[in-house]
Amino acid sequence: MSNKADVVIVGGGVIGCATAYYLSKKGKSVIVLEGSENIGNGGSSRNGGGVRQSGRDPRELPLAMYGIEKLWPHLSEELGVDCEYHKEGNLRLGKTKKHLDILQGLTDRAVACGLDVRMVDAKEVKEINPFLSDEVIGASWCPTDGHANPMVTTLAYYRKARMQGVRFLTGEKVISLKKVKGRVKKVITENNVYEGDYVLVAAGYESREILATVGVDVPMHQELLECLVTEAEPHMFNQMLGTAEADFYGHQTEHGSFVFGGSSGLELNNKDIGVKNSPSNTSITAPCICRGIMKYFPSLEDAKIVRTWAGYVDTSQDGVPVLGEVDEVPGLIIACAFTGHGFGIAPAVGEQLAMLITDGTTAIDLSPLRYDRFKAKI
Repeated sequence: MSNKADVVIVGGGVIGCATAYYLSKKGKSVIVLEGSENIGNGGSSRNGGGVRQSGRDPRELPLAMYGIEKLWPHLSEELGVDCEYHKEGNLRLGKTKKHLDILQGLTDRAVACGLDVRMVDAKEVKEINPFLSDEVIGASWCPTDGHANPMVTTLAYYRKARMQGVRFLTGEKVISLKKVKGRVKKVITENNVYEGDYVLVAAGYESREILATVGVDVPMHQELLECLVTEAEPHMFNQMLGTAEADFYGHQTEHGSFVFGGSSGLELNNKDIGVKNSPSNTSITAPCICRGIMKYFPSLEDAKIVRTWAGYVDTSQDGVPVLGEVDEVPGLIIACAFTGHGFGIAPAVGEQLAMLITDGTTAIDLSPLRYDRFKAKI
């Protein structure tokens, strides 16, 4: 079988799978190379499932708004799999004046971009979600935010892309990229060489090392986050939840269990974290998340934890993704450094990158997210 395609995608997470789907929908041949043995093995299957616009940087907010308006509402039908998408709002909670100041700033910036989001006081918070503790003195409320199932959605894109002819190759760890006559053309793995007219690098933090082989550096680092899931509980609420300082976030699933994520703040220096690129749980983070949850939801204090899991977030220098073309390396497209925001905007990112590759333009202006924003201003 030929190792050539119109587009070679490095990374089999939700971004790679979504872009492969939209490219194949436009008639392009696509090869997806995944270094691990499983599709969606990284952050794509290790997150809290938020599909939100509130709390986002204004530079990435247009992608979030576009996806929620145009793509998420009919995504399950399009992919033929129930992605468990709920569009029933997001409360971002505050317990102190400092928290409310943070939330007010986020809200003001989002409103300036046209998002329907507002601050609500303790009384209205309780009206929206009566299970919250009296410690919550206010929140931001975005009624069009929601959540979905990350693993199911990633695999749904994978399944549909395969049905449309995309080739997925797992266990193909990419070592380097190679230019031919000034244009990136070849993708070198441990075992093979692949060739495409375009190469999309969407491999999370591993993208940095791969991109360096053609002289491109994306300033980002890894952060470890953990998630936990409880046994099924009686139905309480459908909103997505977060906090002003993002110490925890989560939602109740369709079958009743709660999925919460967060961090302890000690991950950077915790000697028990594990080796590079091998995320592992510790005895510190889950209890820390649980203590936070109980302060917001006292009624969950007896909920039983079924399991916990950890995953790395590829965090960019300025907190927003790196997307689009690289002028210095024709044929190269970057999609990485999502800073924990990749899942919710994945449909919009995939569709827009497919448009960029096939049509040379996009419906959403990606220029604020380009790689060259990091160039030194001299």
